[in-house]
Amino acid sequence: MHQEQFDKVRDGKGFIAALDQSGGSTPKALKLYGVGEDQYDGDEEMFDRVHEMRARIIASPSFTGDRVLGAILFEDTIDRQVEGLDTGDYLWSVKGVVPFLKVDKGLAEAADGAQMMKPIDGLDALLERAVAKAMFGTKMRSVIAEADPAGVRAVVDQQFEIAQQILASGLVPIIEPEVDIHCPQKAEAEELLKAAIVAHLEGVADGQHVMLKLTLPDEDGFYTDLMAHPRVLRVVALSGGYSRDDANDRLARNPGLIASFSRALTEGLSFQQGDDEFDAALDRSIKSIYEASIT
Repeated sequence: MHQEQFDKVRDGKGFIAALDQSGGSTPKALKLYGVGEDQYDGDEEMFDRVHEMRARIIASPSFTGDRVLGAILFEDTIDRQVEGLDTGDYLWSVKGVVPFLKVDKGLAEAADGAQMMKPIDGLDALLERAVAKAMFGTKMRSVIAEADPAGVRAVVDQQFEIAQQILASGLVPIIEPEVDIHCPQKAEAEELLKAAIVAHLEGVADGQHVMLKLTLPDEDGFYTDLMAHPRVLRVVALSGGYSRDDANDRLARNPGLIASFSRALTEGLSFQQGDDEFDAALDRSIKSIYEASIT
């Protein structure tokens, strides 16, 4: 199974769906979906509601491995089920979609124009659960808000240090050092980021691979050399706050780069829609992101 998933992620046409909204971002995601905070009471009900949203997306006839290569899940999701199967098992065995797990615990306070990840307590145990729940890989996010060499270096150092721990567990890490789209020196920050990533890739052992999830770059084709690196399985792009149309336009100008969108994927979906309307809206979203990803 792992080799089949590896080949699909490396060579497949399509994109990776980011369905990993966590505690801090869940209320906003639910509100955009038409579920206000008055419609649930406490975290447990909130996570019930967001799982209902995710399960509806995953079970939709438009959500299949023909266009969706993978899906990134929140920790709570891997312990829940879709149509009677564990979410990860359902994604792969029913939909042909490769499952990933978000493992970070959120962002630390800003320093040197960047936010590193908070300590990931219990990571070894979480990785064991991820393997047991049939995950292929993981994802973890940091944020770079300024072109500060010290901040960029700290973010990338931490990402690759934890990536080594993830690789040792047999999982493929998605390294996500997001450059804020509002960064005043965004292109300069991307130059610093790419140089730091290239340096760290030399420390990845032969036969091991990481994935990179990066902000759509200011310079078209900027990450083409990273896509060709022998230790990089795939480079995917986050939408970062751009509208879906804007994100798709930028993505289409970067051949080989594929989407890993969250808010841009669910844009236009709502709890109030009937199944036919919901499936049609999701199909339009998936179609547009897929087409931009294969350009």
